Amino acid sequence: MAKQRILSGIQPTGNLHLGNYLGAIRNWVDLQEEYDAFLFMADLHAITVPHDPKRLAEDTYKVAATYLACGIDPEKATIFVQSHVSAHAELAWLFNCITPLNWLERMIQFKEKAVKQGENVSIGLLDYPVLQSADILLYEPDLVPVGEDQKQHLELTRDIAARLNFQFGSEETPVLKVPEPMIRAEGARVMSLTDGSKKMSKSDPSEQSRIDLTDPPEVILKKFKRAKTDPERGLWFDDPARPECHNLLTLYMLLSGQTKAAVAAECREMGWGQFKPLLAETAVAALAPIQARYTELMGDRTYLETVLKTGGEKARTLANQTLDRVKVALGYAMPL
Repeated sequence: MAKQRILSGIQPTGNLHLGNYLGAIRNWVDLQEEYDAFLFMADLHAITVPHDPKRLAEDTYKVAATYLACGIDPEKATIFVQSHVSAHAELAWLFNCITPLNWLERMIQFKEKAVKQGENVSIGLLDYPVLQSADILLYEPDLVPVGEDQKQHLELTRDIAARLNFQFGSEETPVLKVPEPMIRAEGARVMSLTDGSKKMSKSDPSEQSRIDLTDPPEVILKKFKRAKTDPERGLWFDDPARPECHNLLTLYMLLSGQTKAAVAAECREMGWGQFKPLLAETAVAALAPIQARYTELMGDRTYLETVLKTGGEKARTLANQTLDRVKVALGYAMPL
């Protein structure tokens, strides 16, 4: 029996951090054993906000190296660059022509990011959920690993697929497969070190807000030492009044590989002065092998290029099959 397929990707903007690793990449490492995994660098999405063209290509290779350093195996997963598969942009245009504008205007992330950009907000920022839908539907995944904050975008993807199937397909022969979400309960939302109510983000202007996967031990120690906390003595999970406490305990649980119950028992009587160095030491130990492998991979550009070339060829073959099927359904004359 063929494996079920999953698909996911990360934008190559800035350094990847603990939130990217614990909320997504580490999960992919486990999933590649059971699923046919398609994992990409979302570089088309990276230009929906102002970007540095001198860094885009290099950042793309950095993300690819991070995937591999964290344990993604190119023999088990398909790793590719979004812009190397032109079907992404072409299918997004076709989807644009069947997607009602009001579906996009209600997207929460657009509203939040548009406020920051003001009059400079681009059509791309409004429209990127349609491109994201094309990213997903091209590869006919059965499941899409998403965090809670991305559920709305996956629902849009499902709506677009259902709309196209209704208008141009039939119940017996749908044009597109409608994927299901795969949401991981623990680690799906790693929060900022400066505000436990906000997600850890590459776009946060404060470096203190996140632990980058390439941070050296002394930086990790300093960032955890300065992490926002509270004056309470004793540490426990799930207190709405203590979001930072819950976040830091969750990080310790995930990085140490312990159960929630074990961490709760270990840390119940601790103060921050005892816990923060323990958390930093655990993070340094967990990231050391990843950092060593990352450095090795970034020194071997030929290998990285080979991985991305092989993955791109496989991705293009599958994506073009889906694109052609959509174009036929919409009535296009196909090239002879």
